[in-house]
Amino acid sequence: MNCLKGLINTSERGVPQGGNLSPLLSNIMLNELDKELEKRGLHFCRYADDCNIYVKTKKSANRVMASITKFIEGDLKLKVNKDKSKVDRPWKLKYLGFTFYPKKGEMGIRVHQSSVNKLKFKLKKITNRSNAMSMKLCSIKLKQIIIGWVNYFKLADMKCTLITLDKWLRRRIRMCYWKQWKKIKTRHDNLKKLGINDYNAWEYANTRKGYWRISNSPILAKTISNKYLKEQGFITLTEKYL
Repeated sequence: MNCLKGLINTSERGVPQGGNLSPLLSNIMLNELDKELEKRGLHFCRYADDCNIYVKTKKSANRVMASITKFIEGDLKLKVNKDKSKVDRPWKLKYLGFTFYPKKGEMGIRVHQSSVNKLKFKLKKITNRSNAMSMKLCSIKLKQIIIGWVNYFKLADMKCTLITLDKWLRRRIRMCYWKQWKKIKTRHDNLKKLGINDYNAWEYANTRKGYWRISNSPILAKTISNKYLKEQGFITLTEKYL
């Protein structure tokens, strides 16, 4: 059933999207497609209704696209989404959040940039400086996202990507701390507690620099260090990947 503007309409085509039933029904319906592709000796990868078929040349790809579309719509009586189906190089396509790249005479797997952007959006939402949640709750929510995301994409080559993301995320976390230390005295006291001398603590506590700019400062890197963040329960993407 579809719900549009508060109205519920019965769907006569397709399967429910986003639930556990969707891939199950797709596997039942597309089992014959798997057999047909195997019979033709084609290399392919399919999950639910997403399928990639790999051939050597563009000419072969166009031919397979036409014949398989005919098989799906003619023999299986299913509709192929022409807008989402296309012939292209493996490293230009996204499949289940992954993509491919040339790697020393073979193909490597990496995370598609759009998947990285979606992760950054989620992390940014939690570390928004206007977010009123405590740093303890922030660490818990970040941990949940990081563990799930890294476990899903773990087979990809992404060490460099994760190192870059970790640097960016730690800077955002420092920004959140600075935002929560809103009063000058609170900033001074916390900086002193974390090892800064009294004079520099007062000087820094009175700064007029913006939150994002101050988050990249040497003093916050020294006080709200990576070790300190780990002690407060903040994990990194890199440590969950390695």
